[in-house]
Amino acid sequence: MKLKATQTMLLSLLAVSGAAFAQTAAPAAEPDYTLSYNIGAVTEYRYRGISQTGKKPALQGGIDFAHKSGFYLGTWGSTISWIKDSTANPNTTKGPIEIDLYGGYKGSITDSVSFDVGGLQYWYAGNNLGNTAGFANANTFELYGALSFGPVTAKYSQSTTNLFGTPNSKGSGYFDLSATFDLGNGFSIVPHIGSQTIKNATSYTDYSLALNKDFDGLVVSATLVGTNWSSKQGFDYTLPGTGTKNLAGSTLVLGLKKNF
Repeated sequence: MKLKATQTMLLSLLAVSGAAFAQTAAPAAEPDYTLSYNIGAVTEYRYRGISQTGKKPALQGGIDFAHKSGFYLGTWGSTISWIKDSTANPNTTKGPIEIDLYGGYKGSITDSVSFDVGGLQYWYAGNNLGNTAGFANANTFELYGALSFGPVTAKYSQSTTNLFGTPNSKGSGYFDLSATFDLGNGFSIVPHIGSQTIKNATSYTDYSLALNKDFDGLVVSATLVGTNWSSKQGFDYTLPGTGTKNLAGSTLVLGLKKNF
């Protein structure tokens, strides 16, 4: 009887200790990397305040790889029309797709301050803009660096090539400030202001205010976008292929994106 009672007590102790161990088990280890995808559409693709699609809709999508060390790589693409629209003969000027290839490193300086440095290649597949007098190749490479202070990010980008087909524009710079404020229930608001300087050419300011709603990975957005191009230059930003459309004027861009 004593032996049986002792065995029962030992089994009970083991069960209790096992339950306690399960309750204090270490959390799952952080994965070495994450891979994410997104696909979406917008009523108009604006970049740095300028329409890339002649004020028409665009399809977009991307893939991002992020390593736990802080290194990352990604690609993103969109339909465009600005290269074709840039010349008086759109049938001979090609470049319907923008593909961005980027990589860099993110890290923390303090609990509330982080940084991001890297490079971005804007590749316009099949573009022949450089064959047209007055233009350079549209493909552009930029180096960038950013500092984030809580929800606010300051970023500077500088081209190491000609900027988006503008001759003699190597060394052009873009500085912008943006912030992301969580409003709760999946809502966020994102104000932005940027200043583009095109070396040996001109400069202008763009601004936007986006309201986003996240439905479990499906993000609906409405963004007010504009620039000071017309007031600063004294004329509207137009292209031969889009007639009198002001491609830098104020507008509302609607978007739908699914994150995976």
